[in-house]
Order: sequence, then structure tokens, then C-alpha cells
Amino acid sequence: MRPTDLSLLRVPGVPTVSPDGQTAVVAVSRLDLEADEYRSQLWTVPTDGSAPARPLTHGHRDSAPVFSPDGRWLAYLAAEPKGSPQLHVLPVGGGTARKLTDHHLGAGVPVWSPDSRRIAYTARVPEAGRYGTEDDVPPAAEAPRLIATLKYRADGVGFTNDRRPHVFVVDLPAEGEDDAVELAPPFQVTDGDADDADVAWSPDGTELAFVSARHEGADTDRVTDVYVVRPDGTGLRRVTDSRSSCAHPAYDPDDPAGSTIYLTAIPDLGPLGRDFVGRNTTLAKVSAAGGPVVPLLDPEDHDRGDETPATVVAGGAAFLGVQRRGAVELLRVPLSGGAPEALVDGPYTVRGIGVGGGVVVATVAHDRSAGELIAITPGRRRLITGFGAPLQATGRLHRMREVTATAPDGYPVHGWVTTPSGPGPHPVLLTVHGGPFAQYGWTLFDETQAYVQAGYAVVKCNPRGSSGYGQAHGRVIKEHMGELDADDVLAFLDHALEDPALDASRVGIMGGSYGGYMTTLLLGRTDRFVAGISERAFNDPVSFVGSSDIGFFFPDEYVGTDPERVAAQSPMAQAHRITTPTMVIHSEEDWRCPLEQGTRLYVELKRRGVPTELLLFPGEGHELSRSGRPKHRRARLEHVLRWWGRWLPTSHNTSAVAELPAGPSAGSSAVEGAAVDGAPADGDARRGDTLTVPATRLR
Repeated sequence: MRPTDLSLLRVPGVPTVSPDGQTAVVAVSRLDLEADEYRSQLWTVPTDGSAPARPLTHGHRDSAPVFSPDGRWLAYLAAEPKGSPQLHVLPVGGGTARKLTDHHLGAGVPVWSPDSRRIAYTARVPEAGRYGTEDDVPPAAEAPRLIATLKYRADGVGFTNDRRPHVFVVDLPAEGEDDAVELAPPFQVTDGDADDADVAWSPDGTELAFVSARHEGADTDRVTDVYVVRPDGTGLRRVTDSRSSCAHPAYDPDDPAGSTIYLTAIPDLGPLGRDFVGRNTTLAKVSAAGGPVVPLLDPEDHDRGDETPATVVAGGAAFLGVQRRGAVELLRVPLSGGAPEALVDGPYTVRGIGVGGGVVVATVAHDRSAGELIAITPGRRRLITGFGAPLQATGRLHRMREVTATAPDGYPVHGWVTTPSGPGPHPVLLTVHGGPFAQYGWTLFDETQAYVQAGYAVVKCNPRGSSGYGQAHGRVIKEHMGELDADDVLAFLDHALEDPALDASRVGIMGGSYGGYMTTLLLGRTDRFVAGISERAFNDPVSFVGSSDIGFFFPDEYVGTDPERVAAQSPMAQAHRITTPTMVIHSEEDWRCPLEQGTRLYVELKRRGVPTELLLFPGEGHELSRSGRPKHRRARLEHVLRWWGRWLPTSHNTSAVAELPAGPSAGSSAVEGAAVDGAPADGDARRGDTLTVPATRLR
């Protein structure tokens, strides 16, 4: 794909399924490059594949649809241009949507009460006089912030201790009520100096479960607990009392007593409550009366990760996505015990789950689509959407090839190589993912596709420290970053370069966050790379402690506290050895890996005359490449291709050659001049087809 093809990406969210199982609704987002904003609408599709998906709403940014238990209503969030998302309800039988909230900073995902008469959600509550709550007080004129905690800000959000999210409940309009009748305002259920999240109703509607950190010592640990409270705000109590990181509580709707709460959790964060490195998040349960967190799956082997954002319980089972060697499988886990059943495995990434009327609908991505809906019934899996078709029709998508290499100590290193069409040899880009406890995998990755379309073979792997391969795989780099993980990355590259279609003499390296860490580190150890790009990198563990939103705990757990050991793992401590041309990319409002982590590297290189550039994006945070402004995302890809066109020109990417003092003359544009090669691969699934999911799992 080309950078301008970002506008063709269609990304479906979490589906909701009608109680009768006949209809699925999902929000589909897209990048509007011309308006420089994201748009999203709700789409509806019959789960039997009898008709194509069609738009249901036409708002500016509609998201988070949820059917009411009685099937009469569809709740969702809607945001006007430059506005915040507010809760709306749409009558399923026909009629106009009605707005239920008007929160200054927006409302969160709606959660229906069992009787379909109330909706719970979370919303940030700003302090008076801040965040535009008073029209005559601009941000620069707000009162000073007095901060006395370690947790006070978050990347992508900003300061948090003056706008805590809390639980709210709003009543649905009475049946037959005229739209002109004014509704009662939402009721704030919780308050206090803590963040509340992930609300769920008990089956009888008398209590709400939610996640918060209200315990003594919450400012210095990573522990979160499940609490319950009555909808009127009384009876607040703590259900879990452990050293766990709890999230996404859910009740079994078939258990009227609501005796058990199911959740996802890191079961044990150690005695200090912050030993998070390489810890898997797994399915667990706790007694609603209070008690220990009990894993239902093996925490060593099953990691929910961040792909599926809820715990779904229905029909006597829990449904969740589990990371597995670059895939995200969909598991059905019986609540009564027994082995989990894989409903989707193989080369797919499950990103959302909905259940209704005995039908499971999953949002599933693969290397040619950012997501499609699959309807699963006993004995059959059916593809019911074709959101990826516009991008596939360009012929500018390329398939991934799975590869396993061997590290120097004999450890297997798993990853992928994606190559342009044509015989090669192609110049190579070694890319390293962030995290580090994350994974590359089976999904359409816009960056890989843009680089391959421009003529580069892209090599990427999941070295030790990554998720999806068990806790031991993730934890082995604790206080040993840049050791076995660096060996794995280079061993995988060397194995890939044995392919004659790849040019071993023309290799670049790039990565963001932890990938930026590895890029900077390796550039300080070897001159084998023609050039590099270090983006939003974790470059200096020492300064990171006082500058990052997670700095007060992250470096201590990953690189330790011994000064000599920290220096050995620090890319910045070795940056004086870098002689390779290196571009530094950073966002001006990145609070995860703060701007100084990039500018210090740039200045170090610039002072010594190393060819370098600093590319800064105003108004962006750490998530620029994934959710930044559409024009910034396109510009980022264009600048990356320009840099590689300068140091690793290809026949499809030569626009930057003229920048060099000498060399071949410039050719076609790096951004707009790439040729269209090939067509959608044979065998692409179409709406209504039965989806064949491989039965063999990669272990």
C-alpha cells in the first residue's frame, strides 16, 4: 500500500449481537485524510450472511454499540466534530436516536442493566475551572496544579488527578415517553481520588462491579481490585484483596444470585505489587462475596493481552482472545471446568467478541484485512463482511511468510518476512516492535505494507521479551534487556538473509518505543546497517525515571537499579559509538517515552557529524503511528520512505537520491510513484463463504 492508501483502511471494533442472534452491529472507523480526522459509523449485518453489511448510522464518530438485553434498544456513543462522545440510544424497531448524556469530557462505553431500563458507564469528572468547564478560564490561566503523588498523568490523556473517571448510571426514557420530556440527569455512583473503570451489572441489577485502585499503597504499585457498589452509591466494598492486576469483571447472566465474578487478571504481581515484566493476563474468577483471585487458565501459557477489550460470559462459558505465537485465538472456556475450545485459531488476530442467541460474532484481522466479522455457530464459521475489499482491490497488499530461526544458544525465534514482487535481491528493513511484552502477528500492518510496496523486504520477529510464547519467554529479559533479545533479533535477520531474494549488503533497521530502544542499542554495537530510524525510543533508563508517566516503576523492573547494570542496558550510554546515519522520530507530547529521549540522541549524533535528522510531530503523543492525526500518520510514512529512499533507494523509492552529494539520479516519487504490482491473492475469502480455520495450532 501507499501512504495515501491509509484512507482505504476500514477498522471494525467490538461487535454486538442481538439477543435472538440474527443481527450483528459494529462500529467501523476510517481515516479522512482530506479533513484530517477519524470518522466512524455503525454497520449492521445479518449473522447468517444472507445480505451484505450496510450502514446503520451516519454520524460523525459513532462507536461502541451494545444491544439491550430485551433487544429493543441499541446504545452507542456518538461524537460531533471536535466534540466528545456522548451516550445515545436508538430504538431497534425504528425511530430517532436520543442523546442521554452531556459530559464535558465525554462518556464511556455503555453497559446495560439486566432489565434494559438503565445504563452504566464511566466518565471523567473535571475539577471546576479546568478543561474548559468555565468559558472565561483558558488553559494557560488555570490555577496551578499541586501534585503529591507518583501517578498523576498518562500519555494520550494528560494530567489525571484533576479529572478522575467515575461510575455513572442513567435511566432510559420511559416507554412511550415523548422526546420533548426532559430526562433526569445521570447519577454519579462513585467518587474519590481514584480511577474507576470496567463497570458491569450483577444479574439481578442490584449491584455494579468495577475496577479501581483504592487500597493503601496504590500510588506505588500496579495492583487493581474489583469493587462492588449499589447503583445509588451505597454499600461500596472491595471484592478482591490480593497482589493482582484485575480488569474487565463480568457476571454469569445465567446465575441469578451473581455468586461469582469472572475477570481477567495478572494473578500475582509479587510482594511489592509491581512485578509486571512478562506477566500474562489470564481468565480468572473471584467470589462475589470476596476472596482470592483464582485463575481458570494457566497463567504461564494463556495471555489475553490487550486485543479483546472485555470479558464476555454467556451460555455457561467465557469467551476471550488469547495471544499465541503471533496470533490471537478465540477461546471458549467452560465455567464448570474442562478444556477450553478454540473457536478461531491459525493465522488470525481476534480483536472483539459478541455473543447473542447462541451465535458468536468475532472481529478477526489477518494479513490482508484490518478486520472482518465472523459468525460462529456449531459446526460452522462464516465470514459475513468484506470491509477490507477496497484496499485489497488496489493490488498493493503483500502476504507474510512465516519463518523460524535459531538463536546462538539454540532457542527458536519466530517471525515473518514480507517481500515485494519480483526476483530481487531486495534491500531489507529489519523492524522491531514496541512493548517489549507485545507481539508482531497475523494482521494487516500498514507500515509493513507501505515499505514492501516501496520495494523493501521487511523482516520482523518476536524475540525473547515478547508476549504470546509463555511467561518464561517474556520474563527472561528482566534486568537483562539487550542481551538474549538482541541475539534473537540478529539471529533472525541472519537467517532471513540466507534467502537470495534479500540483499544482505543493503539492510536498514527501525523500530518504535522498545523497538526504538533496540534500534539505538544495535546501532551503537555494530556498523552492519546502512541506516537506521529510532522512533519514540526508550533510550535512557536514568532520565526516563523522572520524565515518563510510567518512569517511576518501569525502568526499575526492566533494567534494575544497579548503576553498572543499568548502563550496560542503556542505549544512550553507548550512543557515542554510533556512526550509522540515523533518523530520530518523536512526538512533542509523548509522555510515555518523553521528547528528551529522542532529542538527546539527535544532539549526540549531530555534534559528532553523524548524518541525522530529527522529525518532530506537534500535538501528538506516543500513539502517533497508530492513532495520531491522519495527516500526521501519512506524513510520517512519507518521511520514512524519503529517508530510506536516500540511503536504500529502490526502483519504487528513489525520490530522495538527489539529496546525496553524488549517486544515481532521482527517479519516481517515493510516495506517489510506486507501481501497482499484482492483484489480490487467490483464495481471498468473500462475504458468505464458510471460513476454514486451521485445526492445528502453532505452539
